[in-house]
Amino acid sequence: MFHDKKVTVIITAAGKGSRMKASLPKQFLLLNGRTILEKAIEPFQQSSHVDDILVVAGKDFQELCREKCSRFSKVCRILTGGKERQDSVSAALSLVTEGYVMIHDGARPYVTEEIIDRVLEAAGKYGAAVPCVPMKESVRQVCGAEHKYIENRVPEGLAPEGCVSETGGGVQREWTEAAKITTGRSIDRSLLYTVQTPQCFEAELIKRAFEKAYEDGFYGTDDAGLADRIGVKVAITEGSYGNIKITTREDLPLDFRTGSGYDVHRLEYGRKLILCGEEIPFEKGLLGHSDADVAVHALMDAMLGAAGLGDIGKLFPDTDMRYKGISSMKLLKTVKEMLKENGWTVNNADVTIMAQRPKLFPHIEQMRLNVAEALEKETSCINIKATTTEKLGFVGREEGIAAEAVCTLTRY
Repeated sequence: MFHDKKVTVIITAAGKGSRMKASLPKQFLLLNGRTILEKAIEPFQQSSHVDDILVVAGKDFQELCREKCSRFSKVCRILTGGKERQDSVSAALSLVTEGYVMIHDGARPYVTEEIIDRVLEAAGKYGAAVPCVPMKESVRQVCGAEHKYIENRVPEGLAPEGCVSETGGGVQREWTEAAKITTGRSIDRSLLYTVQTPQCFEAELIKRAFEKAYEDGFYGTDDAGLADRIGVKVAITEGSYGNIKITTREDLPLDFRTGSGYDVHRLEYGRKLILCGEEIPFEKGLLGHSDADVAVHALMDAMLGAAGLGDIGKLFPDTDMRYKGISSMKLLKTVKEMLKENGWTVNNADVTIMAQRPKLFPHIEQMRLNVAEALEKETSCINIKATTTEKLGFVGREEGIAAEAVCTLTRY
C-alpha cells in the first residue's frame, strides 16, 4: 500500500526481442544466473509498497513465464500479450480497479527500490510520474538528406543491392556505392531527458488515457505519452543511468564463462584415427562408440561445463545406438546449438592433443579450420596443438591418445 492505496505493477514481457537476434525473447535470456525478467521483477517483489504484480507475456512463452515467476508471491496473474505493447498494457489495466498503477519494462533489469520509491512519491503528489535522466549525448535533428556517391572497391558479386557497376578492359570490376549524407541542426540538450520505467499513474487517470487513445485510433509506445494526450501533467523524478533497457546485444554486460574438458581413448588396430574431424593416416585408430574423436570430445565437455549443461556422457550415452559410429563434428554442432538456446556462444577454445605418434603438426591447420567451421567462428578463435609425453605413461607407450580443452563462452 502507498498512502493507503493499492499499488499494482504491470510488467510488460510480451516483446519478441527481434533486435537481440537470440533464440529466446530477450527477457528470458540469463543475466548472471537469472533471467532478465526475474531481475526486473525482484525489486517490486521486495518493495513494501507493492501489492500485486501482473506479468504480460507472449502467447508462446506463457509456460516459461509461469516457471520463472513462480518464486514471486506478489505475481498474481500471467496474461497473454496483445499485438502491440499498448494492447498488452491495456489487457492488464482491465484488471485494475483502484489505487496506483506502475508500468515497467520486463527487459529493464536494473531498476532499484529507490527508483520505485521516488516514482511512487511523485505520483502520489501529482497523479503521474516518470523516472528520467538528463541526455548525455549530443543530439542532432535530421532536416533532410542528399546523396553523394563514393567509390568503394568491392569484389564482384558482393556489392550492395542497388549499386552501379563499372567495368574496364581487363580490370577487376569496381562498384560505386551510394552513401547518404544527412543534413540537420544541433539541438540544445539541456532540456532533453531520457525516459525510463517504471512509470506510475493513478489507475483512473491512465485507464482514461488508454481509452482516449483507442477512441482516436492512436498507438504509442510510451504510457506517459498517452497521459500527455489528455492534458495530464506528468512529473519527472530522478531515474538512473544504470536503469537501462536491454534491447540489443551491446546492452548486455560482458558475461564470460570458462570450462575445461578431458578425454582419453584407447588405440586399436582396424579403426580410423579421427581428430578434430580430420582423418589422420596411421596404422591404429581410437576405440569408441562414436568415431572416438578424443579432441572434439574434450572440447564439447569444456563447452558444456562452461554453460553448466552437464557432459557428453549424459547427452550422448554410449548405450544409445543413435550415436553408434556418429561423427563427433556432428555432435559438436549439436552442442553449439544447445549453447545458443541457452544464450551462449564460444568466444575462444584451446585444445591440446597428447599423442606419442603419429606426428600431428601437418594436420593442425586443417583441424582448426574444421572446428572453426563447425562452431561458426573465425580460425583465430580456435587453437589446437599437439604434444608427446616423452614416452611416459599410456600415451608414451602408444596405448591411447588423450586430449584436454579449455573454452570460454560469452553471452549470445
